[in-house]
This record gives sequence, C-alpha cells and structure tokens, in this order.
Amino acid sequence: MGAYIVRRLGATVPVLFGVSVLVFAMLHAVPGDLVSLIALRSFAGLTPAQENRIRHQLGLDRPLVVQYGQFVAGALRGDLGRSYYTNQRVTSAVLEQLPATLELAGAGLTFAVVIGGALGLVAALRRDTWMDSAAMVFSLGGLSIPMFWSGLMLIYLFAVRLRWVPVVGGTGWAALVLPALALGYDAAAFIARMVRSSVLEVLRQEYVRIAYAKGLSPRAVTMRHVLKAAMIPIVTLVGLHAGRLLGGAVVVETVFARQGIGRLAVEAILYKDYFLVQGIVLLAALIYVLLNLSIDLSYAWLDPRIHYQ
Repeated sequence: MGAYIVRRLGATVPVLFGVSVLVFAMLHAVPGDLVSLIALRSFAGLTPAQENRIRHQLGLDRPLVVQYGQFVAGALRGDLGRSYYTNQRVTSAVLEQLPATLELAGAGLTFAVVIGGALGLVAALRRDTWMDSAAMVFSLGGLSIPMFWSGLMLIYLFAVRLRWVPVVGGTGWAALVLPALALGYDAAAFIARMVRSSVLEVLRQEYVRIAYAKGLSPRAVTMRHVLKAAMIPIVTLVGLHAGRLLGGAVVVETVFARQGIGRLAVEAILYKDYFLVQGIVLLAALIYVLLNLSIDLSYAWLDPRIHYQ
C-alpha cells in the first residue's frame, strides 16, 4: 500500500507539469497585453516609458521560455508570484478564498450524495413504479438544465418571490443553501442514475437470491449485501464529481456573487492576471489528483479482493 501511494504521488508530478505548460501557453496565446490593460485602467494613462518599466518589473519583456522557467522555479519553492489584480502573493490570495469554495463544494457534494443516492436506491428497489419514474425525471432535469439557469431560477423562486433567503450576500446556511442546490443538482442526477443501475445489477446476482432464500429481511439484504457491492462504481462517480464541483463553483459563485476561488478565477481572467490564473488552475489540478488517489485507496476497503501489491 505504501509503495503504491508513493508511486501515485510521483505520478502527479508530470500531470501538474503538463497542466502548467498548457495553462501558461493558453494564457499567453490569448490576444491582448497585461500592461496595455493596466494603461487603459489607469486614470492618468501611462507613457511608453512607464509601460516598458512595468513590463520589465513583471518580467513580461523576457522570452516565454524564460518566463515559464521562472514560474516553475518559483512554484517549486512555493512562490507562485504576485497577483496584479489583488496585489497579494498568489498563494496568499488563493488560500484566502479557498475555504469559501470548499464549503460550497462540500455542501453541494453532500446534497448530491444524499439526494441522488436516496433517489437511485428507491428507484432500483421500486423499479417500474411511479417512484422510479419520478426519480428518473429528477435525474433528467439535472442532466438537461444548465447550472447557471438553475441558479437563476432558484434565486427567482426562493429569494425574489418567496423571500426565504437573501438574493446575494448573507451568512450561514441561508446564504449557502441555494448555491449548494444549484451546484449539486447535476451531480445528484448522475449519482441517482449510477446508484439505480449498480443496485439493479447487484440484485440480479445469485448470492442476493440466496440471502433472501435464507430468510433475511429486505432491509438486511440491502444494507449488508447490495449496497456495499454496488459502492465501487458509485464511489468512483462521486470522486469524479467532487473534482467537477470545483469547476462548477466558477459559475455558481459568479451567479450568486459569492467569494471563492471560482469567482477569483473569473476576475483574474478578465484582468488577464497570468500569475493568479496559473496558481488557481494548479491548485485545482492538485486537489483533483489527490481526490482520485483517495478514491482509488477506498476500493480495497469496499472490496477485500482488491489489493495494491
């Protein structure tokens, strides 16, 4: 197990390297110039000499290969540069906004797992009934409705019409519930469909019929035999969606005007803040890789036949 973990952690190095190369190349391929944007937003404007001085201070007058090498060298030391937009070290700016995004992603994932798992299990155990149909209609809505549209509809219904929660701002659960619902709805739809198909497949197995023949109650069979055997594909999907929720936070945090790394990424892109965008993407990639590792390690606990020798 230990050797497997070391190998997987070692494999994250080329992944992060590839992500950094792609992000760096795409940011510098986008038309426009950071210094020109600074000049446009300056109240008094900038002279060509001032623009050249800023470009030199930011290191933008050097070849791209040199700029990338300096970025990698700083990242290895834990220094991702200084953000022009926030005037902070990139690491500090990202870590300052990360807790809000993790709170939102955690709430969205909890909603997705609880609601999606419950609906999928009910749909499988009550196959071809109205409960099954209702669960699949819920799933179809989550797969079809864009995240930004469901967020706007939730705001209109619960904040504007019913006034149960604030439109924007606020603290506590009142400010978190609508963004979490908007973020977790599509994940709940995927999980509901996966739980339904996985449980139906396990219910067809011979050992489940034997368990019923021994006189075990339906509840005991479901909890002891069906759910645990069906968990591996479900856990895989949950792990994938946990990473996707970080990407979805970009949309949700913008729609609901919440603080977090998603909204910070949007503003950094608008300001063409190379350093901040690179730091946010690298952090998201690292979190995604670690989530996948944790999911892989959970397989051995769910199924004793799986080992990592």
